[in-house]
Amino acid sequence: MIELTAANAVEYLRGRGFLGPGPAHAEPLGGGVSNAVLRVVTPERRFVLKQSRPQLRTRDAWFSDLGRVWREQEVMQALGPLLPPLTVPEVLFTDRENYVFVMSHAPDDARVWKEALLAGETDAALARRVGAVLGTMHAATHRDRRLVEPFRDHEVFIQLRVDPFYYRVQERRPEAAAAIAPVVERMLTVKEGLCHGDYTPKNILAHGQGFTLVDYETAHWGDPTMDLGLCLAHLTLKAFRRPGEREAFFALVRSLWAGYRTAGAGLPLDEWEARGVEHLGVCLLARIDGTSPVDYLPEEPKREAVRRLGRRLLWDRPRRWEEALGMAGREMAGLA
Repeated sequence: MIELTAANAVEYLRGRGFLGPGPAHAEPLGGGVSNAVLRVVTPERRFVLKQSRPQLRTRDAWFSDLGRVWREQEVMQALGPLLPPLTVPEVLFTDRENYVFVMSHAPDDARVWKEALLAGETDAALARRVGAVLGTMHAATHRDRRLVEPFRDHEVFIQLRVDPFYYRVQERRPEAAAAIAPVVERMLTVKEGLCHGDYTPKNILAHGQGFTLVDYETAHWGDPTMDLGLCLAHLTLKAFRRPGEREAFFALVRSLWAGYRTAGAGLPLDEWEARGVEHLGVCLLARIDGTSPVDYLPEEPKREAVRRLGRRLLWDRPRRWEEALGMAGREMAGLA
């Protein structure tokens, strides 16, 4: 396998006939831990090259199957017709021998939603749109299993989510292990729709025409409620970072769920909400004590407050987001 970098990507693409002889340069795009991601710029266009890496860039050793890049490509091609324009990048070129594909670039004004949230910017309309897209994705694939049957294998999801998040937290927070066990068992057995597996603010590129969603390598036919718990865990963690502004972040959770409910009409929403809250508890613990903890909560009092909330969600099993937000608010009250 040719390992691609900003230094050799242009020459590689020319050698494959994808780029002509005119001016072009490549530059690394940050934000992920599992792939080489490069932006390639020519006078006429910009696009993104992505290549799998076997070892992820994390504090703890973490490995995954290189072939996950093909799952990502295939899921993008399946979802593109189902979601609003520009939500899913277009696949432009593939090279299976070198675990590479090239996709369209997000609009020029795109900004990573995570960056805006860390800056304290809370856009309720964007959160509602994020929820609506997720609800559309889940509802369409819940209704028509033919859309997701090709994605029944979930080995990469286990490598990149179950092992480093769910199993690792069971090891490191043994007091919560028994409560996590049934969540994991259900997640690995139900087949109810497409689970993106990484539906988080770092993969949402907001722009004037909506947003572009990236990183589909963990997507599979499975438990869609994991997406709800993971995404809302990230919004909750941003609130812990800025506890004095928690109500603005809680409003994002409500807006996202409102968008999801509207787009997901016909789904078993009450049941999925309760299960999403369980995943919220695990994902909060995972982003503190899992293989890849968040880097924006260095203060131990905040980290311990997140742990308390995660455990309490798993032990008490509230069934509604509002109950979870109430519990989160009480944990944050002493941090403001």
